[in-house]
Amino acid sequence: MSAGRKVYIVDGSRTPQLKSRGKIGPFSAGDLAVGAARPLLSRLALSPGLLDEVILGCMMPGEREANIARVVALRLGIPQTVPAWTVQRNCASGMQSIDSAYHNIASGRANLVLAGGVEAMSHAPVLYNPAMVNWLGELMRARSLTQRLQIVSKFRPGHLKPVIALIFGLTDDIVGLNMGETAENIATNFNISRQQMDEFSVRSHQRLARALDAGDLEEIEVLYDANGNFYDHDDGMRADSSMENLAKLRPAFDKKYGSVTAGNSAQITDGAAWVLLASEEAVASHNLPVLASIQDSQWAGLDPAVMGMGPVHAMTPIMQRHQFGIDDVDFWEINEAFATQVLGCLSAWQDDDYCRTHLNLTQAVGEIPQDRLNIDGGGISLGHPVGASGARIVLHLAKILNRKQAKRGIASLCIGGGQGGAMLLENEAA
Repeated sequence: MSAGRKVYIVDGSRTPQLKSRGKIGPFSAGDLAVGAARPLLSRLALSPGLLDEVILGCMMPGEREANIARVVALRLGIPQTVPAWTVQRNCASGMQSIDSAYHNIASGRANLVLAGGVEAMSHAPVLYNPAMVNWLGELMRARSLTQRLQIVSKFRPGHLKPVIALIFGLTDDIVGLNMGETAENIATNFNISRQQMDEFSVRSHQRLARALDAGDLEEIEVLYDANGNFYDHDDGMRADSSMENLAKLRPAFDKKYGSVTAGNSAQITDGAAWVLLASEEAVASHNLPVLASIQDSQWAGLDPAVMGMGPVHAMTPIMQRHQFGIDDVDFWEINEAFATQVLGCLSAWQDDDYCRTHLNLTQAVGEIPQDRLNIDGGGISLGHPVGASGARIVLHLAKILNRKQAKRGIASLCIGGGQGGAMLLENEAA
């Protein structure tokens, strides 16, 4: 709970989430971040020089985007005098950027901060393996033709075996499991069936389709590529998703006994999201709108083998600090890394033994109603660009609170490596 100044979310925007389709997508991470931020800054009619800093979460910036926050800030025309820095907390990088800005404003170190997240997962690098790197190093150091020929003779076909960064990035090196295998562990621990996972996934697509039809995703900004094509919606949505279609998919991680498939997992996606955060003084001075206030945040650590349980470990301390029960929170956003991961979190809060053993509670927290959780879909239907999702769910939760004239909401994510993050928002107008 912040003991400092009040911090407001003034406004925010995001790109459409663009599904990776086996090739490099049309936008780099920098392009996505610029495309999401430029309309936001324009409509606020706020001089970029008034910003105290820019913070951007990203897990895998491009090779030309070292400290991508600074690259993007300068591309946006933000003055060179405004510092910018990049944060990385795997799946919660976008939420970490907002949390960093929140604490800087609450402590009085800043008044206006542009914070967000971005990931172009389709641009994840394919690398040379160590043998190839060493061979190339020898070749570059060779000074004579004879030396070069000797080194060329050492070349072997195995040198061409690529290192696919995305696969390693989605694998926990400590426990030796990829993220899908950790989801299978949760399914086993809570007896979550394939049918339950697929039902959750169908519902996610249906909710996103409804939200798009109703115009409830107003935070999306249209992107235009170099060829004049435009992108105005989350293109991974399958409005025709059905139990019958999902049942045809084979397990993706545990081929023999598993239940986690590509259809009940988050999509590999490119996207960006931003929010502008302000102190009370900045809101008054610049006559800024207020979308929501940030009331609290929490980070938690847990066993990497069940990293998907992170949300309950992060949300529980917030609930305790504020003495909240389930009914005190109007809406919830739990990032859908996997259907079974969200279902496992819901089950854990209803399980007395889990709450006592792992959360230091005396009894179960209770059941989050489905009609108040991820009401406009989530990562299953619109994708999970890892660096961006934390910012996206915070922004969208603030939008939901305003749309529904509701008071309070919690956004949360699981984090690869065994962590969880959560943020408590309030609608000041409710």
